[in-house]
Amino acid sequence: MAQELIQTQEQKLLQRQRLTQQQMLQVHLIEMPLTQLEDAVRAELDDNMALERSSEDGDINMYDDIETGTGTETEAREEALDLALDNIGRDDRMEDITAYRTANTAAEHEEMVFGDPVSFYDKLREQMAEHDLTQKQKEIMEYLIGSLDNDGMLRKSLSDICDELAIYHYIDTTEQEIEEVLNILHDFDPAGIGARSLQECLLLQIARRPAGRLQDLMKEVIEQYFGEFTKKHFNKIGQALHLTDIQTQTLINELRRLNPKPGAALGETQGRNIQQITPDFIIDTTLDGTITFSLNRGNIPELKVSQSFLDTMKAYHDNKAGMSKEAKQQLLYVKGKVERAQGFIDAIRSRHETLYTVMKTIIHIQRPFFLDGDKADLRPMRLQDIADHTGLALSTVSRVCNEKYAQTKWGIFKLREFFTEGITTDDGMVLAASEIKSVIKELIDNEDKHKPLSDQKLESMLKERGKPVARRTIAKYREQMGIPVARLRKE
Repeated sequence: MAQELIQTQEQKLLQRQRLTQQQMLQVHLIEMPLTQLEDAVRAELDDNMALERSSEDGDINMYDDIETGTGTETEAREEALDLALDNIGRDDRMEDITAYRTANTAAEHEEMVFGDPVSFYDKLREQMAEHDLTQKQKEIMEYLIGSLDNDGMLRKSLSDICDELAIYHYIDTTEQEIEEVLNILHDFDPAGIGARSLQECLLLQIARRPAGRLQDLMKEVIEQYFGEFTKKHFNKIGQALHLTDIQTQTLINELRRLNPKPGAALGETQGRNIQQITPDFIIDTTLDGTITFSLNRGNIPELKVSQSFLDTMKAYHDNKAGMSKEAKQQLLYVKGKVERAQGFIDAIRSRHETLYTVMKTIIHIQRPFFLDGDKADLRPMRLQDIADHTGLALSTVSRVCNEKYAQTKWGIFKLREFFTEGITTDDGMVLAASEIKSVIKELIDNEDKHKPLSDQKLESMLKERGKPVARRTIAKYREQMGIPVARLRKE
């Protein structure tokens, strides 16, 4: 019996949550550290004539009373408005928030004063031309290169990169597509670039070694005996691979020639000035225990919507009846510029309020540290704790704490340094990881170097101090601090 194809229509009610353009702008500005925000403000002042510095701003106003060929900057802006209205069809394209990220990327290239003017990232971008990439792959590759740290490693997860590409660059992609582009990046020089872990970094370098028995052994060590290799248990490796002492030593010497920081081969940035850290928060502690803080405004001026644009929009509204098609287009253009300027001002204000709320909560929880500057006094604190106290989303708190610095009486710290994990003992006591690490370091610093303390001995000594911690936890913290095992500390 023949089957008949039938087309039907049905209605479905779907609920979807989408970020508005204004919300995306707010999210992006919150994530920016102060230096990048300054660049974004300058870029927006240049791009949007409806946005101006407030005349009440105490900072030096680069736009007020600057002589131009036709008068002051205010007059120039009014003439620019007239010119823009005359060319409504040519320059009325509204730019999205990706313009701010582009401006930030350009701002990262500081003045070159000596040496090779090509940066670490530029050298990687030059190698893109050697591969046949689609436009989408090129955009993903650009973002991956920009996400590398100074060691040339990719610390972000592919899922985070996928989300960031969708939010900031409107690139709809999948983790599989990003993985494919990342594999292409792994073919770039130097070997190991773009690795997501030390183990992957070493394996990428081994893959470029000449094929043979030595390459096979090196690969086997990193894949099968990586733990023993990092702990320098070379005798165990040699025995497992049935190698003589000379063969083992030759193998280890070759492995030690691998570069754990491939980005250092190119330099963080060649011929570039050293980047100075600019704190986003300034925290002051007085002798009576009072803690105050403020947001560092830097060179960000007070912003306002241009009065000439507001007057023009009001004039159009007053004469709305019988308005020509051209006049309506001009009204829409002016209205769009004004709304964008007001949206940018609101986003800056929202950023200040959010940062203030998060920092106030951090100081409240970590008050003992801000009083004496001793990291051992840092209490267990997670991003979720700040989110619970403030009512903000966890993702918002994470963006606030990303790449932000606080200047205190005790030095400049990354906000992430105020967050520390905690462990709960059998009797319900909660101990901060930083406190445990501080005690472990103190005990090891004062140990007899001819008879160094084992992890088991450290466990018993911590217990005597009222800090019962498991031996495996002590070993984990010791490795995090870069302290070798007892037999390697022996002199």
